[in-house]
Amino acid sequence: MSVRSGIIGGMTPTVYASTASELDPITFYGLLRLREEVFVVEQDCAYHELDGRDVEPTTLHLWCADPVDGSPVATVRVLLDPLPDGETRHRIGRACVRPELRGTGLMRALLDRAVAYIADRPSVLDAQAHLAGLYSRWGYVPDGPEFVEDGIPHVPMRRDPARRPGPTRRSTAERA
Repeated sequence: MSVRSGIIGGMTPTVYASTASELDPITFYGLLRLREEVFVVEQDCAYHELDGRDVEPTTLHLWCADPVDGSPVATVRVLLDPLPDGETRHRIGRACVRPELRGTGLMRALLDRAVAYIADRPSVLDAQAHLAGLYSRWGYVPDGPEFVEDGIPHVPMRRDPARRPGPTRRSTAERA
């Protein structure tokens, strides 16, 4: 069975969620290795992938695993960023899928779970520019000028459900 048919095969991917302290070392290593393979090797970005944020107690790791060997094949992490006013906001980042599994719904499943976890709280992310449309499906909108990081154009994006009028909300005039 190929990884592609084993994971997708018409079924919804299983999304696992855990903090670093709850992860077994082999899975944690697999998550970090996957990110290194995608961001450092494939995208040729020589930067420090290990930034210390993975082990923060509030960081949530989400991933999908190969059904045969259990190794991570897609991952996203959700951070809790402190703000100057003492508040916090969530930050989605380090979203990646093994190249041969892109377009199979794994990232959609991960982002569904991440946004469900964040719920109605504000959140941000820095999308690679060519992926900004993907994140807009979950209500993220550009929130500043495009910038280049490690030679790759990025767009800062924000999702603030409390400020964003939903499709079922009506103005006072419409309700009268």
